Amino acid sequence: MAQINATQSGIEQAADRVRPVHRSIPEQPADKTAIRPFRAVNVPENELAELRRRINATKWPERETVADASQGVQLATIQALARYWATDYDWRKIEAKLNALPQFITEIDGLDIHFIHVRSKHENALPMIVTHGWPGSIIEQMKIIGPLTDPTAHGGKAQDAFDVVVPSMPGYGFSGKPAGPGWDPAHIARAWLELMKRLGYTKFVAQGGDWGAIIVDLMGVQAPPELLGIHTNMPGIFPADIDAAAFSGAPAPSGLLADEKLAYDRLQFVYQKGIAYGFQMGLRPQTLYGVADSPVGLAAYFLDHDARSYELISRVFQGKTEGLTRDDILDNITITWLTNTAISGARLYWEYFGKGYFNAKGVSIPVAVSVFPDELYPAPRSWAERAYPKLIYFNKLDKGGHFAAWEQPKLFSEEVRAGFRSLRVGLFKKEEEMRHD
Repeated sequence: MAQINATQSGIEQAADRVRPVHRSIPEQPADKTAIRPFRAVNVPENELAELRRRINATKWPERETVADASQGVQLATIQALARYWATDYDWRKIEAKLNALPQFITEIDGLDIHFIHVRSKHENALPMIVTHGWPGSIIEQMKIIGPLTDPTAHGGKAQDAFDVVVPSMPGYGFSGKPAGPGWDPAHIARAWLELMKRLGYTKFVAQGGDWGAIIVDLMGVQAPPELLGIHTNMPGIFPADIDAAAFSGAPAPSGLLADEKLAYDRLQFVYQKGIAYGFQMGLRPQTLYGVADSPVGLAAYFLDHDARSYELISRVFQGKTEGLTRDDILDNITITWLTNTAISGARLYWEYFGKGYFNAKGVSIPVAVSVFPDELYPAPRSWAERAYPKLIYFNKLDKGGHFAAWEQPKLFSEEVRAGFRSLRVGLFKKEEEMRHD
């Protein structure tokens, strides 16, 4: 039996997985809300052999009838991915990296939540919870843990250190799968507060991109006193009328500034060409049996996040080396395959459908924004200031896309340090004054 800690409560839930990752079922503690160690991941070799067999047994369609990616993930790209996945990819490498990190599990509102928790060796480290997105997992954030917890080893200063908590969202990776409706982003936001309080943090910050950006925005709306501020790399900044116009396909409203017009055009392109998956999962996630049953089907679905991300991801299967590697991409797909979380992760879209991904939500706490050029849209400062009245940091970078923490960890880590620096100074100044009093 593999040493993978149970991510669902009890044998009954563990047995309902169509394709289980074998694990030892630990004795349940008397207090299920206790912080428990998460045992080492050790996927049985027969599970990996079965994955390779399924890849090799893929029934391929004919190639697309156009010379570009306008019809979706191109046949040559996905076949190159499949060849590498079935022959050269080594899951054990990422498994070893996962097992080198301190991981834990705790039950919140009846659901097991898995998380990485790395404390800094530096004094006055600022606690931070970081949330991944779709199609994602904790693997997206693993490269930033070292630079944020040990900045002196990565070109930073000790006073910029963080304690980092990286949870797996409900239904993703090693967290439990919700057995009923209700685990929407607002619920996750509340659960993250509970998690940080259980870890003993009375003051902390939060960071997120993709779904993580929506969750930290909602944490900012809820504004618990423990939350000092948020950093987002996909800010929800569009005024309601602008967002609605872009969704409808209407021409850009008159009077927009140049950077506002660019953001509008890019958002409209995303609505029209880029988020078909969001509508499918938002309306009918359970129908995606083919994605759950076929490794190549899952990989193609994950690659087709949006046009810009697809371009950045697919290039590594064409011999280019910038940004993400082939192993990076397959690590993220493989953890979803092995945990059988394609559909449980998809249901998050159903939970939130129609509530607005990119619109301003009324965040009332301090916010730091980093704008990466190949994000779905380049957020203009003017709209960021309107959406976030307590905007404490805003910076546009010249490199990086939607999966910035994963693709550009050095730049991303520098942005997080800079974004929260003013909050850190204020926090420790206040604590010093309280000690003297």
